[in-house]
Amino acid sequence: MSLPKETERLVADPAPGITATPHEDNLRYFDVTIQGPDGSPFQSGVFHLELFLPEEYPMAPPKVRFLTKIYHPNIDKLGRICLDILKDKWSPALQIRTVLLSIQALLSAPNPDDPLATDVAKHYKEDEKDAQRVSREWTEKYAMA
Repeated sequence: MSLPKETERLVADPAPGITATPHEDNLRYFDVTIQGPDGSPFQSGVFHLELFLPEEYPMAPPKVRFLTKIYHPNIDKLGRICLDILKDKWSPALQIRTVLLSIQALLSAPNPDDPLATDVAKHYKEDEKDAQRVSREWTEKYAMA
């Protein structure tokens, strides 16, 4: 699928709880929002991300980063995301929409066994309830209007 086609589809048919808007001056750069999934500690939050398509896309994965602070074992302080399809499991058959849905799913199912934020992962492993409480607090503090 060509970049303009994929972009048009993203804008015309957004995934539930996700928006991705390309910059007018650079169609490879997107402003993204992801709503925290219901039933997760991130529920009711609106998280801002940036997504950039490198020149090699779709042979190389998009670069995606959280701009909103989030307390999550697979997302570090710089907003980088530990997700297999953004690294070694990338396939040119995947699309931006799939990537964003996978990030949204990661909010519902943190994986402390493959952490990027080791301190948060340790917290999730040692006391998941308390770690979720902190995730909720951060969501209220940083991701709610």
